[in-house]
Amino acid sequence: MTHGTHRRAIVLVLDSFGIGAGPDAEQFGDAGADTLGHIAAACARGECETTQDSTTAPEATRSGPLSLPNLARLGLFHAHHAATGAWADGVTPPTELIGAWGHAAEISSGKDTPSGHWELAGVPVRFDWGYFLERNNSFPEALLEALVRDANLPGVLGNCHASGTDIITRLGAEHLASGKPIVYTSADSVFQIAAHEEAFGLERLYVLCETARRLLEPYNIGRVIARPFTGDTATGFTRTGNRRDYSIEPPSPTVLQRLHDAGGEVIAIGKIADIYAHCGISRSVKASGHEALMDATLAALDESGDDPAGTLVMTNFVDFDTLYGHRRDVAGYAAALEAFDARLPELLARLKQDDLLILTADHGCDPTWRGTEHTREQVPVLALGGGLPRGPLGARDSFADIGQSLASWLGLPAMNDGTSFLPSCSSGANPQGEC
Repeated sequence: MTHGTHRRAIVLVLDSFGIGAGPDAEQFGDAGADTLGHIAAACARGECETTQDSTTAPEATRSGPLSLPNLARLGLFHAHHAATGAWADGVTPPTELIGAWGHAAEISSGKDTPSGHWELAGVPVRFDWGYFLERNNSFPEALLEALVRDANLPGVLGNCHASGTDIITRLGAEHLASGKPIVYTSADSVFQIAAHEEAFGLERLYVLCETARRLLEPYNIGRVIARPFTGDTATGFTRTGNRRDYSIEPPSPTVLQRLHDAGGEVIAIGKIADIYAHCGISRSVKASGHEALMDATLAALDESGDDPAGTLVMTNFVDFDTLYGHRRDVAGYAAALEAFDARLPELLARLKQDDLLILTADHGCDPTWRGTEHTREQVPVLALGGGLPRGPLGARDSFADIGQSLASWLGLPAMNDGTSFLPSCSSGANPQGEC
């Protein structure tokens, strides 16, 4: 199959932005979860008012019903209505849309970040991850002994299920006094290590995580995450933007790797490269915070698009998940969505004729839900360009439909999973894309 000429795809992943419980949500204890719907309802009830000095919503002040006019024109609220059967509270849906919209269910075995992203890229996770299920003394003694030995540590702290912000507050002072890193996990397939950037050392933390990644191979754990923080007992402890994820490699080539191997360009912004274990990445751009991530995305659009084999720009907007979803901060999530929405016109203005834009998510993290974990939800599929007419894309049976659509647009061989939602005349095999 020939490749489209100078075709470009842009994928924005609004990390954790679910739009209603998935068909199998009950199996995960998430029946009724609805990240978008519950945020909108809280806003409509007047529960998400923030002030300029609010610590919960650094992006923007906000008040009143949830206002996302640009996402709405792309079809967000129509997708949510199709997924749940109800319009979001306080929202007046636009009568004229500019994009194609749908909702997708996840078929991967977990509701974690790697599973969602890999499925988006055409490779669902059909195996079971390993998990550390015990709330306390979570990790096997042999694993911790090997980590202490191989990394020459005085020991470790934590060894439990915990919120990252809570555990550094609780154990930060002891970490500084003892030099022992803090290790913890959650309901996800993850091994997290928190350490002070200066007292312990950032590079030392990264090396420690690489050691943990090697030792965890027999346990089939999806990610090791470095969680650096700064501060002291007097000022308090704060996590920094120097997080790094160490994922295992996807079980088969994703659409990113296929494009890269075909000579195309893959620009990974934020934590995208880490999530895909740097497989199929041409260039990785690190940025911290949604404003910086959007700036980096716009810069990538300005600089890319001339590769004859095609270009993929993919960005993960992680703060929706880490700062607001997991912390169950409804007002902060609402403000972050509105701030993101306000930047969208800048991106839309940069789109060219041979661009395909897709906005989606990797799972849910309903900030009104019990606990602090992800929620099994459907995700929005909002698309613009690619020869798509305005209107519904319907219910998509798998996130992999996105990966299949990307493969079609970029002229790559079909993925093993997923069904393209692009018109057949838009395939890269037909560079003119004329319907």
